[in-house]
Amino acid sequence: MRGKTRLVLLGMLAAVVALGLMAVTASAKPAKKAGKVDVAVLLPDSKSSVRWETQDRRFLAAAFKAAGVTYSIVNAEGDAQKQRSQADQALTNGAKVILLVNLDSGSGAAIEKAAAAKGAKTIDYDRLTLKGSASYYVSFDNVSVGRLQGEGLVKCLKASGMYSKHPVIAELNGSPTDNNATLFKQGYDSVLNPLYKNGTFKKGPDQSVPGWDNQKGLTIFEQMLAKTGNKIDGVDAANDGLGNSVISALKNHKLKPIPVTGQDATAQGVQNILSGWQCMTVYKAVKQEADGAAALAISLIKGGKPAGINNKVNDGLRDVPSALLVPVPITKANYKLLFTEKFLKKSDVCIGEYAKYC
Repeated sequence: MRGKTRLVLLGMLAAVVALGLMAVTASAKPAKKAGKVDVAVLLPDSKSSVRWETQDRRFLAAAFKAAGVTYSIVNAEGDAQKQRSQADQALTNGAKVILLVNLDSGSGAAIEKAAAAKGAKTIDYDRLTLKGSASYYVSFDNVSVGRLQGEGLVKCLKASGMYSKHPVIAELNGSPTDNNATLFKQGYDSVLNPLYKNGTFKKGPDQSVPGWDNQKGLTIFEQMLAKTGNKIDGVDAANDGLGNSVISALKNHKLKPIPVTGQDATAQGVQNILSGWQCMTVYKAVKQEADGAAALAISLIKGGKPAGINNKVNDGLRDVPSALLVPVPITKANYKLLFTEKFLKKSDVCIGEYAKYC
């Protein structure tokens, strides 16, 4: 009996030792390395515009997948420190190209410097990094985007009969840290400033919205209305999100629609156009932009001639080789172009209370 007990105890002890060795062996295994990537896409947020997640992500992913290159797409959600960490991780994973939508030029330049130190090339995507070191820049002609907004606002004021009545115009600009916002304003001011100067229009409040934050945009425009006693006759809003902030404020004050611009051709922006609350938006064919950036990145990865370069844009220090695309104004007259080019689905726009407008 004692012999059997001894054997059982020895067997139990051996099992315990074996389990212990297994645990030690398991804990001694190196952590699983993150997957290697050829190109890393660093998106900025999902608040400044819905396009980053609904459009750019899917088009870039499809292009890289079709080309057979490994990739990662991450979003910093407005956190510059997080974006830097994402860049460092991508470089650790062997990224040869960083496709960057910066949150501001300072943090963007730091990412580009880190990429260069690792031998990786950087493409500024949509937003130019001022005084950075990007190898290339892919975007739309953003001064033209703003010019289309200014011209659109003028046409809408003429159509509403307000053009000849010295209308008060407010400008709700994009983020002061985004160079694109500066370029948009340069574009619409090239149209509006001469009209302010000759007295055709009266210049009203003019303010930027930190971080393209739509809630802050709403608060700022509420303050504009208070300052002017609700006497604002037209608004150049830098994108559809800020345009909707203006519209929300007008509705809150039970005011009638006035000409309001936008940009990005979002479903909400088009709904506001169809219902008479927004006069126009600007369509930037994101698929073309994403495909162009992807083609450029792929050509760099494969050691070929840089694809699609057709221009140069100065970043404050140097001329950056660039691929610039042409934006298109969208009104009630041509909004269906967004459906035929599969930028938006009709079912995304013509629903609920907006179905009757389509």
